[in-house]
Amino acid sequence: MIRSVLILHGLGNHRPPEHWQFWLAQRLSERGHDVLYPALPDPDRPSLPVWMSALQKELSNMRGAERVVICHSLACLLWLKAATVLRPDERVDRLLLVSPPASKQVPDGGAEFRIDSFDAAAVRATVTGEVRIVCSDADPYNPSGAQRMYGDPLGLIADVLRGAGHITPDDGYGPWPSLDAWCDDARTRIGTNRTAPEHSRSG
Repeated sequence: MIRSVLILHGLGNHRPPEHWQFWLAQRLSERGHDVLYPALPDPDRPSLPVWMSALQKELSNMRGAERVVICHSLACLLWLKAATVLRPDERVDRLLLVSPPASKQVPDGGAEFRIDSFDAAAVRATVTGEVRIVCSDADPYNPSGAQRMYGDPLGLIADVLRGAGHITPDDGYGPWPSLDAWCDDARTRIGTNRTAPEHSRSG
């Protein structure tokens, strides 16, 4: 099956080649999947309306038999905000939120993306299949944990990685084989890569 995979980066991310997103985009492209990995405008001080427009443009370009979206950090909040305005034809088959930050921990450059709450039903309605969260138990951008803040409202159990920080190259996340495997098989549990501590699952 040829999938369309949309990979969305976060604040201050200029798509460095050592990032797991860059690595993943290459791996998926090599297997013949349709990969969209856009450079979102002004990543150091993004505009919410501009990123929202870019998101909808990318969604319109997804052509695969299965549509998969992978968001990291600020892009997770982008999706949560976009959920109330996305059209039915913009729905995707699977959504992965990696390291969604706590609103109060979002740096000033991403202030427009801060949220006090979100519409969990609207987020669910943007996805025909599975929504999944992968986070760390030691994320400086979400010290209280993504499970309570996002997993509980969405009615799901997050995959929690021990000591994985914000899940960036600085935390050892370049190659990430289990995420690559999940893209091809949604039943795969997303764990740590080979250089990071063992994965745990918590509720």
